[in-house]
Amino acid sequence: MGTALVTGVSRRASIGTAVARRLLDRGDRVVVQSWAPHDAEQPWGADDLPAVLAELGDPPHLSVDLADPAAPAALVAAARDAVGPLTTLVAAHARSAQGRLADVTAAEVDLCFAVNARGSLLLTQSFAAQHEVSAGPGSVVLFTSGQHLGPMPDELPYAISKGAVQQMTLSLADALIGADITVNCLNPGPTDTGWASAATQDVVARAMPRGRWNTPAEAAAVVAWLTGPDARSVTGRTIDAEGGFRRGA
Repeated sequence: MGTALVTGVSRRASIGTAVARRLLDRGDRVVVQSWAPHDAEQPWGADDLPAVLAELGDPPHLSVDLADPAAPAALVAAARDAVGPLTTLVAAHARSAQGRLADVTAAEVDLCFAVNARGSLLLTQSFAAQHEVSAGPGSVVLFTSGQHLGPMPDELPYAISKGAVQQMTLSLADALIGADITVNCLNPGPTDTGWASAATQDVVARAMPRGRWNTPAEAAAVVAWLTGPDARSVTGRTIDAEGGFRRGA
């Protein structure tokens, strides 16, 4: 049984919620993080967070804005206080942002980098600092998008910051393998988390060999493998679990 911190657990349809559920079901003690104000700003809106947490069995929950540079360390410390030394970190949070090149603003780029890239880096730093080998091997799973496989010109602030997450993975893995901590990055491909319009849903579904989007539960299954005993030899990798997504189809 492990101890885990999972970020990005604020909506029923989110990958973070699916990951938390999967880890809880296998017997891990899990602390979850959310930042509902971000969801409230987006077209999909915020969910009923108390109900989401209740469906997970009311695990320890922290509402933390990862745009704050001090937040990652405080979050990891609070999670450790709640369940003991952490053996797993899953950074499934994300700040979403639209914007083509002509529309990009420095403020939005900085915010996406702060939440997505810097937040993931500092969470990993704090996780590693508190890790105790006696508690068991450690696992970190970061999240990227598909920007390393194809262009995302309509979401530049988001895509660029997620690209930084993908690029940092190998270096973080090298830094931490000596401490028996694996670090991997998951690209879950087009995943139905309720953000897409009906038109986008249709276009993407036709580009998927299975005729449907990937599900949050499928992403969570990959996370469960990466943080379980069968994947201890896998580190520094970006796992493209896209379900055969055919770009340009």
